[in-house]
Amino acid sequence: MDTQNPSAPMRAQSRIAGKNHPHAGGLIHDNTRHTTRFTVIGNHLAQHPELSALAIGLAVYIQSLPAGARADIKTLAARFPEGRTRIAAALRELEAHGYLRRERKRIPDGRIVTRTISCNQPGSGSDAQDHQPRPRPRPRKRRTATAPKPLPAVPQPAYPAPPLLQTATDLLAGLRHHDPRLLLSERDTAHLAPGVAAWLERDVTPTAVRHALTTDLPPEPLCRPAALLAHRLAAQLPPPPPFRAPAPRPTVRHPFQTCEDCDRAFRAPLPGSCRACRMPDPVQAA
Repeated sequence: MDTQNPSAPMRAQSRIAGKNHPHAGGLIHDNTRHTTRFTVIGNHLAQHPELSALAIGLAVYIQSLPAGARADIKTLAARFPEGRTRIAAALRELEAHGYLRRERKRIPDGRIVTRTISCNQPGSGSDAQDHQPRPRPRPRKRRTATAPKPLPAVPQPAYPAPPLLQTATDLLAGLRHHDPRLLLSERDTAHLAPGVAAWLERDVTPTAVRHALTTDLPPEPLCRPAALLAHRLAAQLPPPPPFRAPAPRPTVRHPFQTCEDCDRAFRAPLPGSCRACRMPDPVQAA
């Protein structure tokens, strides 16, 4: 049985216990200082108010990987049990908040690969993204009649070569021949051309692109045809073409030659002796 100190008043004991344990039911850290194999994670990520738990966990895991490690959806789905759909959605969360960027690059052998860039602190180098209350957005000013609403973003090609952009521009300029409502201004055409180039870069023919942009248009007048085309270019963007390995070189069949020593026929690029005559049996030679 425990004994009590008769010289100490009960209220004093209660105050001491409260001082040593101000939050008896809250969190207590049992920390050990790391000296090797650790990753520094900012509270702006660990306590992000909008990211899901899966997105935060994937960001921490990706930031702990060495440079050059694979961080695509297939590799992450093999590592974690959540599956490709949930992992893809979490990666889109990280992209939306600046913790992840995925860029397509063409490598020397012609393939287009995806390079993943992990950002441990998006934006400026300050702690502005720590867990702080966000300021209320200011009321938007009414748009004037001379300030047109910006067009939706369109896909961008990995290699915007001038001939590719010119083909895309010519395609857009010719849409008015299929539907007079698709008469585009020079400014709208310059905005949409990279989106068309992104389709052409994915082995989509100009005819197929034109069909996707002009089929099933609404019957009523188009107030902003460029906005409709920008939406279609982004929403219906086809996937990259599958990688095709180069065809193997054809097998070279040399013509028949007659051996100068035994008169046998053998295949070789030039006349001479057959293999048997060039390399006699060592047993017979002995």
